[in-house]
Amino acid sequence: MGRRGSQRRKQSAADKAVAKNPNQINPKSMVIRMGAGDIGSSVSQLVKDVRQMMQPDTAVRLKERRANKLRDYTTMCGPLGVTHLLLFSRSDTGNTNMRLARTPQGPTLHFRVEKYSLCKDVTRSMKHPRAGSNDFLMAPLLVMNSFLTPDAEREKLGDLAPPRHLEKLVADMFQGLFPPIQPHTTPLQSIKRVLLLNREPPREGDNGTCMISLRHYAITTKVTGIPKALRRLHAAEKILGSKEKKRSALPNLGGLEDMADYMLDPSAAGYTSASETELETDAEVEVAAPVTRRVLSKKERERAAAAENGRKTMSRGRGPKVEKRAVKLIELGPRIKLRLTKVEEDICGGKVLWHEFVTKSKAEVKELDETWEQRRKEKSERRRIQKENVERKRKEKADRKEKGEEVSEDDEMEDYDEYDMDDDVWHDEEAEEDEDEDEEHDQDKESGDDD
Repeated sequence: MGRRGSQRRKQSAADKAVAKNPNQINPKSMVIRMGAGDIGSSVSQLVKDVRQMMQPDTAVRLKERRANKLRDYTTMCGPLGVTHLLLFSRSDTGNTNMRLARTPQGPTLHFRVEKYSLCKDVTRSMKHPRAGSNDFLMAPLLVMNSFLTPDAEREKLGDLAPPRHLEKLVADMFQGLFPPIQPHTTPLQSIKRVLLLNREPPREGDNGTCMISLRHYAITTKVTGIPKALRRLHAAEKILGSKEKKRSALPNLGGLEDMADYMLDPSAAGYTSASETELETDAEVEVAAPVTRRVLSKKERERAAAAENGRKTMSRGRGPKVEKRAVKLIELGPRIKLRLTKVEEDICGGKVLWHEFVTKSKAEVKELDETWEQRRKEKSERRRIQKENVERKRKEKADRKEKGEEVSEDDEMEDYDEYDMDDDVWHDEEAEEDEDEDEEHDQDKESGDDD
């Protein structure tokens, strides 16, 4: 009988890297519909578009149920390594809200979705949309603009200037959604997408809120600095090598007597479109040109090494081959305009750190701090008592087993029944009431401005 193979699993390179640097784990996210059947088809499609934008470190095929609560998702965040939650919901008044929460201890940013456009709407508005499946194999490059107000602008705004700690918190939350990029080690060819976040300047009447515009683009490059005729021949070579052969894009050389006629006048080979013209020089960058190498045998490698040793002194001044490429951005969608309304300390149920519509006095803030401190003390005391009860019951079970008494499975499950789940349960109903109150404050504020 043959010897059975070992069941030991070989550790991958990614697992070894995580074991060496546990603090450099890539962030993972969940994009969730709260109230799956009540938010409508448009918001459901927006959630799918955001999931696609957050790839690859997100749950793309997540399916929610109408009965699911936030507790169901936060319970699985630890085992799955999820670091951020993006919660989309719709209030009774029809407003779409987004909450960005960091697990396991918060904070939570509440946004109101002012405007949004789906990916399919962006695609329909483009003449040549891009559909590349390889664009979503790596996280997008995050570019943020105007998130921190300069000191000169802050002096001009006065009381209308947003709090400095609030700006820093919003910037850190968005930066934590994606893994950091090391410029010296990350290959440029792997960066296929870019996510642009632009904070709009504050308007009159704003209470330090942030208006953020989100855009999602694909990055494409094109070789420049060579004649148009050679670029058309290079494109024709790619078309002939592909399965889809578009004969209309090939240059027609049948009416020319010599190849020089085409090189001197590319329009003589047929129709040339405006897209083949040179791009502006402002969009050009210099990158290292890819070099193709043939696989050499052992004798050829030894011969090349011997020849290279004799030319070392001659080739020291030579650098890597550099080529110019024109960078172009093609929008993928979605487009979202967000408005910050509230900041909470915990995951959707903690102390309110900032509110756009509600302003409290120092006495009220002090009273709330005392209330939250009392809640923390009660919670810690309740947990201590629960832990003592669990340890006592485990000790009693161990004594019963030593005496030979039988212990049923129901008795073993009593340890879990002792844990008070109400400490960590977050109720959706309370959050919806808070959102409705925020909208009522907003409507009262707008009506006051109209008067």
